[in-house]
Amino acid sequence: MAIAAKAANLPSAAARRGFGQVEVWVFDLDNTLYPASCDLFSQVDQRMSAYIAKSLGVPREHARHLQKAYYRQFGTTLAGLMKVHKLPPGPFLEYVHDIDLSVVPELPDLAAAIEALPGRRLIFTNGSRRHAENVARKLGVLHLFEDICDIAALEFIPKPEREAFDRMLKLHAVTSARAAMFEDMPHNLEPASSLGMTTVLVHSDYIDHPAQLKVREWRELPEHVHYMTRDLTEFLKTETGLKTG
Repeated sequence: MAIAAKAANLPSAAARRGFGQVEVWVFDLDNTLYPASCDLFSQVDQRMSAYIAKSLGVPREHARHLQKAYYRQFGTTLAGLMKVHKLPPGPFLEYVHDIDLSVVPELPDLAAAIEALPGRRLIFTNGSRRHAENVARKLGVLHLFEDICDIAALEFIPKPEREAFDRMLKLHAVTSARAAMFEDMPHNLEPASSLGMTTVLVHSDYIDHPAQLKVREWRELPEHVHYMTRDLTEFLKTETGLKTG
């Protein structure tokens, strides 16, 4: 459909789900609600390496290798640290999210676009509730969300695990066919799409996972990505009000 092609600047692969039926708007946090140009995650990234090096007693280079290997294998670095090394999640999350948020701007246009969405709004993140609250507050959008489904609420089962989505849907009484998911990681949209959610990839030039590199090879949107945009605010303002499904 034209709207998918317009948003993605790519040909549409097939009929796309629209937004006319959406009652719950679900947003990832990092590099989705705030622009990737903030480079906020680089701070988290460095603190992860430092925490692993200190906790495991390994050189920084080896710590970084483990960090990235666990991220790709288990969905999050934390999941790998918990499974392989039995590290408790609380101290890790507190340490890695103790970052400088001065680079995060207040985004009144984004707030207005989110506020205009009909229905409920949730943040669904592999990070901590405290981190999500701090960032969303800085953006000026925290008050617009009904709740935050964080990694602790998921009992530390991360996206893209299907169980993480099942838990989120159950915890917040969300009917998947009446929900839309906004996310910067394309592979995290696969379970969302399979569950019947309308999916939007918020794309940028930030690369931290092989799945993001594959986006550069796309000639049309894959079946699990119904829309793609580089500008979340503009997309919410101009595209979500159209009933395309």
